[in-house]
Amino acid sequence: MSNKIFDCIILGGGPAGLSSALYCSRANLDCAIVDNSALGGAPTNYCEIENYLGFNKIQGWELSEKFEQHIDNFNIQKFPYEEIQKVDLISDIKKVQTLENEFLAKTIIIATGARNKKLNIKGEEENIGRGVSYCAVCDGAFYKDKIVAVVGGGNSALEEAIYLTQFVKKAYLIHRRDIFRADDIVQKRAKKNNKIEFVLNSVVEEILADEKVYAIKIKNNLTNKTQELKIDGIFPYIGQEPNAELFSGQIEQDKYGFIITDMNMKTNLSGVYAIGDVRNTPLRQVITAVSDGAIAGVEVSKYIMTMKEKIRN
Repeated sequence: MSNKIFDCIILGGGPAGLSSALYCSRANLDCAIVDNSALGGAPTNYCEIENYLGFNKIQGWELSEKFEQHIDNFNIQKFPYEEIQKVDLISDIKKVQTLENEFLAKTIIIATGARNKKLNIKGEEENIGRGVSYCAVCDGAFYKDKIVAVVGGGNSALEEAIYLTQFVKKAYLIHRRDIFRADDIVQKRAKKNNKIEFVLNSVVEEILADEKVYAIKIKNNLTNKTQELKIDGIFPYIGQEPNAELFSGQIEQDKYGFIITDMNMKTNLSGVYAIGDVRNTPLRQVITAVSDGAIAGVEVSKYIMTMKEKIRN
């Protein structure tokens, strides 16, 4: 890049980032989206979305595609597949260093999202791609007529277990408690599915593999008894952790690493905002991410306007 200074650089091209770009552009700000990967964010890995207002049911990739098509009506520069190496949030002019470019901006919107937590047990890390997966939509078809385990008790775990049953012979649903966090409608759907077998009050202690995963060891929390389940694959969905390592030490974060903001998406740093799953939000859904983006876009436009007024005066 040249020495051009953008009004705003948006880090992340998921629903939150795309929404903020839309609102920044509509305020006539010169903005750009920089992302490590393709635009679209987490919804591209969702099989179906049933709780986004206006759509009874829509494929995750399809909704993401509609978001991007919408912002393509505006003058928003997009830089996908830019591996971000370093970010300076503290200077008056913010800097984003990638392998290919250096971006300068008056403001930064952090929309880097979150990733699935790992079980952190023996046999997990070394068997990613050999029976350990964090994306049922990506890998489900590889398990046709096989047996898998899904770990977790929220919407993601139950929905992905349901999704997998269109391929697999059986899906164990393993949860450390006997009460689920998932919405009641999702629970009812899972419990009606005769391919799903619930293994409750249990945790996975080890993943067993030779050249690929063949079993897991689980322990019952109530009896302390252990057993071995023969499976061909395991899909952990036990929560999320923020993609915020690049910002640690510069910005205020909570004890889990999520970036702390106020209701206007402002962080403790002037000109820096955080939106979507990367911030300390009470709900991580596509609809709340889009809302965060709208708020941040409006706040950035106010901030830029205030900066211009100060220069004129």
